[in-house]
Amino acid sequence: MIVVADTSPLNYLIQIECVGLLPQLYQRIMVPDGVLRELGHAGSPAPVKAWLSHIPDWLEVQPLISPPEADLMFLDWGEREAIQLAQEQHADLLLVDERKARREATRRGLRVTGTLGVLLTAGELKLINPMLAYRRLLAETTFRASAALEAKFLR
Repeated sequence: MIVVADTSPLNYLIQIECVGLLPQLYQRIMVPDGVLRELGHAGSPAPVKAWLSHIPDWLEVQPLISPPEADLMFLDWGEREAIQLAQEQHADLLLVDERKARREATRRGLRVTGTLGVLLTAGELKLINPMLAYRRLLAETTFRASAALEAKFLR
């Protein structure tokens, strides 16, 4: 299974010490260069910066094959590149949290999930306690979910 990750799921999973779930759940995890640039932003949390200094072998950094698509310019850099890379690589799944990006990816026929989806999948496989991970996510990061999404997760 090929998975392309956007910045926010990686950012949040790193901060709550759950990024190691990704290679346990998926065969190949790819990111475009733009996602690494966003993760390395000056305002990034210390755990993210530390993780970037030792990027694990399981993460594949893939440059885009074609030039940036003009019709994705309404999204942030990482989201644009992640969607485009997912299309170019015929990814099975795109990890993305932002609503606009999820809508656009779905419109393009991509299957999407986000940080909460990763936590739920890992919980179903008994790799973590998803409720504890969710509490950490809310307490230790800037993650925010709509009331509807939170209710769906808690069910």
